[in-house]
Amino acid sequence: MKLTGSQILIECLKEQGVDTIFGFPGGAVLNIYDELYRARNEIRHILTSHEQGAAHAADGYARATGKVGVCIATSGPGATNLVTGIATAYMDSVPMVAITGQVATTLLGKDSFQEVDITGITMPITKHNFIVKDVDKLADVVRKAFFIAREGRPGPVLIDICKDVTAACAEYEPKPPKRLPQAPIGVDEKDIDEAAEIINSAKRPVILAGGGVSIAGANKELLELATTAKIPVTTTLMGMGAFPGTHELYTGMIGMHGTRTTNMAVSESDLFIAIGARFSDRVISDVRRFAPKASIMHIDIDPAEIGKNISVQYALSGDIKKILKLLNQRVEKKEYTDWARKINEWKELYPLKYSQDSKLHPQYIIERMYELTKGEAIITTEVGQHQMWAAQFYKYTSPRQFLSSGGLGTMGYGFGACIGAQIGKPGKKVINVAGDGSFRMNCNELATAVEYKLPVIIAIFNNHVLGMVRQWQDLFYDGRYSSTTLDRGTDFKALAEAYGAIGINVTTREDVDEALKRALASEDAPVVINFEIDRDEKVFPIVPPGAPISELIEE
Repeated sequence: MKLTGSQILIECLKEQGVDTIFGFPGGAVLNIYDELYRARNEIRHILTSHEQGAAHAADGYARATGKVGVCIATSGPGATNLVTGIATAYMDSVPMVAITGQVATTLLGKDSFQEVDITGITMPITKHNFIVKDVDKLADVVRKAFFIAREGRPGPVLIDICKDVTAACAEYEPKPPKRLPQAPIGVDEKDIDEAAEIINSAKRPVILAGGGVSIAGANKELLELATTAKIPVTTTLMGMGAFPGTHELYTGMIGMHGTRTTNMAVSESDLFIAIGARFSDRVISDVRRFAPKASIMHIDIDPAEIGKNISVQYALSGDIKKILKLLNQRVEKKEYTDWARKINEWKELYPLKYSQDSKLHPQYIIERMYELTKGEAIITTEVGQHQMWAAQFYKYTSPRQFLSSGGLGTMGYGFGACIGAQIGKPGKKVINVAGDGSFRMNCNELATAVEYKLPVIIAIFNNHVLGMVRQWQDLFYDGRYSSTTLDRGTDFKALAEAYGAIGINVTTREDVDEALKRALASEDAPVVINFEIDRDEKVFPIVPPGAPISELIEE
């Protein structure tokens, strides 16, 4: 049958099972929005306040559900406003399809109104991108984009569609989504045998679980491996929830703001097994002194990651879930070892701690958040001190429960992601842990949350400064607080109420539970809780720049 390009796009989205799109209209996508209006009973469009909010919402939707997130923007500034969200998704391997409008094919390359080379701009931050100049190719491009976004190591794909293509007609034939191929194990049986033998003979092994474990759905296989061989497990920031934070073998996060137990265990280990992690600088710090006594085994679906940042003695590149299943058939069952007991001693000696005085401490707020939600909320974060407190003091027990910008470190990410996660998981309570600096970057999305009656909670840890930057200035720049003080007099409670949300101020420890319970009881309105905390609160432990991870500052 003959359809316009816009109709073909919508039909292809329906083929792919898309039920939600986050976006903002404009001239180059008017034809598409006209068809979205007609398809409004099948595809829900969420109108965000800013295109960057749409990209982050699509990202949060994808992370929370495991589906492909979809966002749309017009040409020029609309498209460029998606760039930070696309880069955020790329760094954290999030499956997303970004659709942008483009000027008509006859106007390309002429500096036309709202023309920008968005495929050129996004080439380094997408798995692939397309510009569609021929309506006959549109359907195939859309189908390829969704396949590429999901296949192998997931990531964002951009489709740039010229406006005349959305109006032109072509033959359309429905097709079911292309099934993802069975991911190859990627390694020989002898490689698995050797890896199992190495694990069985290790005296002081440690497992690092990264975000790839959750993406692969391999958390059960990881749990079996760790409990069978009694191997302590740490996680990266992106790996939160891949291994239960309440488990006796869990040692806490690794790296710059990791626990002393974890960083000591890694530094004393004789076998370091990294699974679905990319050895970022925040994990390894001084590469020459990382895990100095250990052989390193790296299991990852992306062969480009193996050996990229650190030398690896044992490489297993392929499907993580399948590799772990094969390892579990070969790994010997062990009782608690001296090594596991030593780790438990360190956990007793070096717990995460903070002052127990009567002040309102952010760590206490996170602990109460955990208790009152019974550890079942989806937590999104902005970027900064609050992000680390949320990682350290909330115990994540399942994948897709902690959504945070790990690779790019995007301030302003969390609220959009919170909106996307709430829409993707309407039965869950979703809380965005924010700093006042980050919230200033995305508070406009309160209009979105109010319009769609989303019962999200925004917990602002308001210290009136850019907390993490100020902490570095205090520790490493002799207290020269250059441009990090935010005493701007903004009344966040009044701001929330102006948008139609519920606003709450909390200044004392005694008021924390009442505020959180009130917020958790909301069923059809967002709640902003402004927690007034001290500007000199710091995230500890911290590894100074250039130091090995075993050399932590703890207070």
